[in-house]
Amino acid sequence: SRKFVTNRLLQRKQMVIDVLHPGKATVPKTEIWEKLAKMYKTTSCLWMSSLHGLYEKKKTSRKQQKGRKNRMKKVRGTAKATVGAGKNK
Repeated sequence: SRKFVTNRLLQRKQMVIDVLHPGKATVPKTEIWEKLAKMYKTTSCLWMSSLHGLYEKKKTSRKQQKGRKNRMKKVRGTAKATVGAGKNK
C-alpha cells in the first residue's frame, strides 16, 4: 500500500493499494479484504474503487440511447441539454 493516511476526523485508515497478481486473471475483492484485515488488524473495510457503487445508473434500452444521441446531433450549443434531458414527468 502507498499514500497511507490516518484520518483522525473520520477515525479510519486510508491508503492506495496496488494489487499484483501474476498467474491469476483477477483477484476477488473478498480475498483482498481478508488480506487487508490481517495486515492492518481491522475487521471493517470500506472499499472504494473509482466511485464504484456510489451512484446507481438508470437502465435505458440501446434504442433509446441511440435515439437520444441522434437527437442531440441535430441541435447546437445549450439546446443539447434540453434535448438530452428528455420529458419531465
